[in-house]
Amino acid sequence: MRNILVFFWETAKIIIIALLIVVPIRYFVFQPFFVKGQSMEPAFENGDYLIIDELSYRFRNPERGEVVVFKYPNDPSQRYIKRIIGLPGETVEIQAGKITIISAKGEEPLNEEYLPASVLTLGDTKMTLGAKEYFVLGDNRLASSDSRRWGSLPKEDIIGRVIIRAWPFAALAKY
Repeated sequence: MRNILVFFWETAKIIIIALLIVVPIRYFVFQPFFVKGQSMEPAFENGDYLIIDELSYRFRNPERGEVVVFKYPNDPSQRYIKRIIGLPGETVEIQAGKITIISAKGEEPLNEEYLPASVLTLGDTKMTLGAKEYFVLGDNRLASSDSRRWGSLPKEDIIGRVIIRAWPFAALAKY
């Protein structure tokens, strides 16, 4: 009987220690995310399993080109994945399939080296971003609900940035 009690006590200690280590990491540092839909193809496909870094944006601001997971501004219970195009204080202009960034440095076309050159961004949009707002787009511009449709993304809605694709293994990549 004593051996059984010792066994259960040792098992309980292992479970408690594991929970004390895993739970804070899972909820405050890294978070899993499944891609649903085609809005980020070809970078991420439906069903990809990603690991999201929730910690780095507490120490630095998001940068242009990073892929982020965020609470959809019109329904915070939903999670979206998009690429950051416009930064706070900039004006993003989409015209004739091209994106132009207007900032204090001047006006320049957006260099989207992560996309095939044939990708056009449809729409006729000009949006000036506030101090804590971002402009986000899906890589698959024809199948993406993004800032062109629902407006800017507030910084407080950003959950984190994609750091690794964990599944499928054949497509394992760091972002």
